[in-house]
Amino acid sequence: MSCDDEPGRPVLTRMRWWHLDDVMRLDGELFGPTAWTPANFWAELAAPGRHYLVAETPEGRIVGFAGLATGGAEAEVQTIAVSKQAQGQGLGRRLLAALIDGAHKSGASSLMLEVRADNDRAADLYRRAGFEQIAVRRGYYASIGVDALIMRRRVKSRPTRSSAE
Repeated sequence: MSCDDEPGRPVLTRMRWWHLDDVMRLDGELFGPTAWTPANFWAELAAPGRHYLVAETPEGRIVGFAGLATGGAEAEVQTIAVSKQAQGQGLGRRLLAALIDGAHKSGASSLMLEVRADNDRAADLYRRAGFEQIAVRRGYYASIGVDALIMRRRVKSRPTRSSAE
């Protein structure tokens, strides 16, 4: 991962239970009626094969978070969020790169995600990172009447022990 020790730059660290109040507040600000419930976050943190990160400023403010589900050939981006104040500074790209790296380390061969069809900024980020749209889920975000774009990218596999010898 790139240098997280630059002065003033948010540091990516593993999400812990004590981050949840700040994470849920940020999730609500960004996603409104589609924000996760506290039960969603607790279940995700407790589930096997889940990897969650927070982006924390030197002052201790959570300005972003991201989550990955792994287990088998396909991994899935569960969520990525960056506070409005921190958007446009490359933090979303850093979080996504960390998730891609996590998928790679888990042995996944592909990485999937859903993104709101009206979230052009996020969809552009994913396309620049090598994701391609493979489907549309009509009415996926039913509470707000918005479709989801289903996107996927290949994850470069690491050589297995036998193929590396």
